[in-house]
Amino acid sequence: MADPYFFGYGSLVNLATHDFPDPRPAKLKGWKRAWRHTDLRPVAFLTAVPDPESEIEGMIAHVPKNDWAALDEREWAYDRFPATRSVSHPLTHEVEIAVYAVPQGRHNKPSNRHPLLLSYIDVVVQGYLRAFGEEGADRFFATTSGWDAPILNDRAEPRYPRHQQLKPAERDFVDDRLIRLSARIEQPE
Repeated sequence: MADPYFFGYGSLVNLATHDFPDPRPAKLKGWKRAWRHTDLRPVAFLTAVPDPESEIEGMIAHVPKNDWAALDEREWAYDRFPATRSVSHPLTHEVEIAVYAVPQGRHNKPSNRHPLLLSYIDVVVQGYLRAFGEEGADRFFATTSGWDAPILNDRAEPRYPRHQQLKPAERDFVDDRLIRLSARIEQPE
């Protein structure tokens, strides 16, 4: 029987946000990342969107005893899709890999009423910096659409439930890349 794994492409890349075992860098072909909003959450979040021309980096990790309950609860706004044939990874044993995504037609672009959270961006970019270095974090920015959305600067009072403390160099990296993208940072009211 194949071991169950998930492919994470956002906050799941940041190993400080979970304790799933055997995390490994991997790539998902045929998908891209996008900032989206659904009626299930008040703010925008990352989802994977099918795109036959794209490939994104992320992390795979083991789901012990095929117990998806905790991960399904964490990723409750997403559906779980089989992705084994689309993921390249270093494992040599048989695995079944799933990816979480919001199905087409159930998400919209972010808006002023449904912005991106800077605390969420910080967590994701911190994960990419630690797993893939600055070049990998730059690839994260390049392979993610939706950076024209408003970003709420909630660093002082993080709204993202798994927020992390960034080192000054990590925070500076995030800020620099958002400036390069001409991102619109909004201050909380």
